[in-house]
Amino acid sequence: MASTLLLRILKKTINFTTTTAPILTRTCHTVTSKPRRRFRNNLYSRISPLGNPDTSLVPVLDKWVEEGKKVMESELQRIVRDLRSNKRYAQALQISEWMTNRDLPFSAGDRAVQLDLIGRVRGFECAESYFNSLSDEDKVDKIYGALLNCYVRQGLVDKSVSHMEKMKEMGFANNALNYNDLMCLYKNSGQLEKIPEVLSDMKENGISPDIFTYRICMTAYGDRSDLSSVERILQEIESQPDITMDWVTYSAVANIYIKAGIKEKALIYLKKCEEKISKNALGYNHLISHYASLGNKDEMMRLWGLQKTQCKKQINREYITMLGCLVKIGELEEAEKLLTEWESSCYCYDFRVPNILLIGYSQKGLIEKAEAMLRDIVNRGKTPTPNSWAIIAAGYLDKQNMEKAFECMKEALAVQSENKSWRPKPSLISSILNWVRDNREVDEVEAFVSSLEAYVSSLKTVIPENRET
Repeated sequence: MASTLLLRILKKTINFTTTTAPILTRTCHTVTSKPRRRFRNNLYSRISPLGNPDTSLVPVLDKWVEEGKKVMESELQRIVRDLRSNKRYAQALQISEWMTNRDLPFSAGDRAVQLDLIGRVRGFECAESYFNSLSDEDKVDKIYGALLNCYVRQGLVDKSVSHMEKMKEMGFANNALNYNDLMCLYKNSGQLEKIPEVLSDMKENGISPDIFTYRICMTAYGDRSDLSSVERILQEIESQPDITMDWVTYSAVANIYIKAGIKEKALIYLKKCEEKISKNALGYNHLISHYASLGNKDEMMRLWGLQKTQCKKQINREYITMLGCLVKIGELEEAEKLLTEWESSCYCYDFRVPNILLIGYSQKGLIEKAEAMLRDIVNRGKTPTPNSWAIIAAGYLDKQNMEKAFECMKEALAVQSENKSWRPKPSLISSILNWVRDNREVDEVEAFVSSLEAYVSSLKTVIPENRET
């Protein structure tokens, strides 16, 4: 059970190399702003540091105006885009609504963004209410598209299909993005057989598929083990003069063949993928992960060396990927060397990096070595996150050493301030709690439960039902 938890943590950490994320990337309602210079005395410089989602930005905006400073519509739009790209949706919505309340110029695109944010922050029903409150004049294609995206994100199949039909009737289903939304909906709901139907429908309606359309289709065919259709779609993409093949697409195809166990084909597309990467660090991460799936250490190490020479620097994401891949193929000694390399160059000690090796040790049953490593890091003055101690606790649970599992879970709870969003796995807590209940005094049991109540509300009922009175 605990080993399953550890495997789930590791997969979650390095799973961005699967094709879903790049395949389903949207370019309509979320626009990532290009890097730009930040000046100390501008509005962005006051808003950017306020990352706590509970912090209201309205006072900051009001104070800016009170100081007699000019509010630029374009600057507010850039800030909203930046906040959205960083998933600070509630704060982005505050700015959007502040613009509305101040009667600042508000375009159809601004309304579409506001609807999208309302859906993310308050739910699709509030997004519907906002949509219905708009005049027919304001309900343009972008607004309809934003509501469709809201339905899709919520997984509402019937509403999405009905809304799409209405968009077709009004002539608003006029770009690939709307059809891509529908394909994503069917993919996420497991209705893979409907995805080719959407492709046929868009072609019949004169809508040209884009690269995202084709990726979704290929992945759907791959999930259905229809490899001949994958090749047919790939040939169709390569024949399109307006579509440029990129590393993401070849990575997706390679992943399909890796999952199908067809190594020779996978290698062909991995080479094509590498030809398109240039200096893209994320592309190297994908390639390294694919070769790890094939168990090819030599290619992993070659690409890691290339990445270090071709890319300006390796951030924590790159080390997390490489460490995870080394752990995946059982190269723990190589992973130890890489961790030492990272520690010698890191500016900020991010425990997500050593956690990968802790998981690797735990999976191999080397839980004592994992604990020794973590305690050594602590002795060097680093304060771990609760996740680190929870990994050790799960490892001891796997070996039925409940005394140590209990001890490590208490360590995790003691440093929970280092990651306030951390939530212990219910199955891990349940196992430890059952042992504590049978092997510790009532006051110690109650103290442990008390420390957990902030995380697991259902624990309150455990003690009265099981303790002796």
